[in-house]
Amino acid sequence: MFVHISALSFFVLVVFIGYYFRQRIYSFAEPYLPTSVIARLSNYQPLQTFSFQDQAAAGMSSSNFDLEANMGEGSGENRVGLDEEAVEEVRRIMAVERCTFDRARLIRHNRILAKNGIAPDGTPLDRKAVTRL
Repeated sequence: MFVHISALSFFVLVVFIGYYFRQRIYSFAEPYLPTSVIARLSNYQPLQTFSFQDQAAAGMSSSNFDLEANMGEGSGENRVGLDEEAVEEVRRIMAVERCTFDRARLIRHNRILAKNGIAPDGTPLDRKAVTRL
């Protein structure tokens, strides 16, 4: 009986230690394991690859935010495309508010600022913040 409890407690201890040091184990094992296994173990999900041209064709471009001119082929930009979550949020704002792409980007930006306690003009909304000396 005592042997079974000791073996079980040893197994539980090994599992807890493995879970606690999982990041170190991943970084150590990464060169030796296939990328699909590392991706599955580290909760990594590859992004959908929509290019800047695809997003510009979908209406995510304007004269103020010209994707084709600034981020197209040969611009030196190493990103594949815009952040898909941000693009989807801008699309939702455009549909709900019935506004232009630039106005939807401004609304999204102001929401992010408000969520972080910053007024649209860039000043902090915290009453205790020191803005002048």
